Amino acid sequence: MDLINNLLIGFEAALSLQNILYCFFGVTIGTLIGVLPGMGPVATVAMLLPATYALDPSSALIMLAGIYYGAQYGGSTTAILVNIPGEAAAVVTCIDGHKMAKNGRAGAALGIAALGSFFAGCVATLLIAAFAPPLTAIAFEFGPAEYFSLMVLGLIGAVVLATGSLLKAVCMILVGLLLGLVGTDVNSGALRYTFGFDELQEGIDFVALSMGIYGFAEIMSNLEQNERRTLIPGKVGSVLPTKADLKASSGPILRGTVLGSLLGVLPGGGALLSSFASYTIEKKLAGTKASPAFGQGNIRGVAGPESANNAGSQTSFIPMLTLGIPSNAVMALMIGAMMIHDIVPGPQVMTSNPALFWGLIVSMWVGNLMLIILNLPMIGVWVQLLKVPYRWLFPAILVFCCIGVYSINNNVWDLWMTIAFGALGYLFHKLGCEAAPLILGFILGPMMEENLRRALLISRGDPMVFFTSPISCGLLLVSLLLLVVVAAPAIRKKRNTAFRED
Repeated sequence: MDLINNLLIGFEAALSLQNILYCFFGVTIGTLIGVLPGMGPVATVAMLLPATYALDPSSALIMLAGIYYGAQYGGSTTAILVNIPGEAAAVVTCIDGHKMAKNGRAGAALGIAALGSFFAGCVATLLIAAFAPPLTAIAFEFGPAEYFSLMVLGLIGAVVLATGSLLKAVCMILVGLLLGLVGTDVNSGALRYTFGFDELQEGIDFVALSMGIYGFAEIMSNLEQNERRTLIPGKVGSVLPTKADLKASSGPILRGTVLGSLLGVLPGGGALLSSFASYTIEKKLAGTKASPAFGQGNIRGVAGPESANNAGSQTSFIPMLTLGIPSNAVMALMIGAMMIHDIVPGPQVMTSNPALFWGLIVSMWVGNLMLIILNLPMIGVWVQLLKVPYRWLFPAILVFCCIGVYSINNNVWDLWMTIAFGALGYLFHKLGCEAAPLILGFILGPMMEENLRRALLISRGDPMVFFTSPISCGLLLVSLLLLVVVAAPAIRKKRNTAFRED
């Protein structure tokens, strides 16, 4: 009964005219970003953070969430038609999806991708609604020591599941933690790492950091890319899959949904890991008897990963909503949006602001329904957008970014900071360093410091407080185990090739 009552609260909030409009705006922008290669959801959410200042908190979060899972839908369009993944999680879709398009079955591939994503999104939303309350109740039992250990596990998980070098991922987390220390010490009032700049007394602005590292850096790196895109000749064809397509895809869709729902909760996992894992499983299950072979246009190679990445993207909201711990870069930005509205992320959100909590969950159902309408009938519109040259898009994006950054505090300093972080982000891109661990470290750093100090204050400086608590000790042991496992030579070798495309 409690679940039904909570969902009714959510429906009342999500179905208000204002929230429906922002949900529609979010999923439309998300689909557009997914369709246009080079602009991912992380950069887009970072760019739109300034716009959330003027919005109601629930409307802001609903819009940003719509951008995230909407991009998973849109990413499949470019992957299938152009062989360019519009979003990182759609890399696997290129393998069989583009082959299907070359074989004249682009419509069937797009249709099964949309339907699989819709089913997975609905199931994942139901899981969030079912598991959020018990996890929130458990979270209320957490003290400062437990929260500190949980955040350590989150950062270790982000390192383990990062797609690049292990050492680089660790270094990026450390950089993020150091950047989070800039400003005034809340306990002593002493200034830290401000280097004489009065503007840094309140710390580094999250919007300037995220927009520079992701938005500006993304644009600069994409300007180097060759923008030649070859569309599939001829018509896309019917997007409604045949009975044979549905029969072949039903198993992969179910398996992808389950797999994505489980992996989405993991720190650093989410949609990307889910899609790769699903493709690997389907390829193993099919074996050598698959017709057509995997890599030659098998529809199961589209259905499984597309379902998995959408389920993974939506269940990644669970740790963010229940514990206040981001599982990936987008969730870190979502926490940043909550902080902008003076909402402290954590289990208390569900009790203190139930309309926001349940409204966000229910809006995912509404958003997934909108995405089906946007993706299936309007596929022709998205195809035409693929012809827009980047040299027209990027200057406009930069102008809007600068306006957004300046409008927050009406301060030119924020613009200079964004430009500096943009240059830093571009350098990280050239060095092959992922920005996601840095953002996670920046968000979690101050919270880790606060909980560390609280725990030591309660224990009168005894560090054993982190090991006397069963939960805290267990979380630290899991973190240590993950580091030992990933550091093993055999695992490290496999890890380096796990995310590579065949």
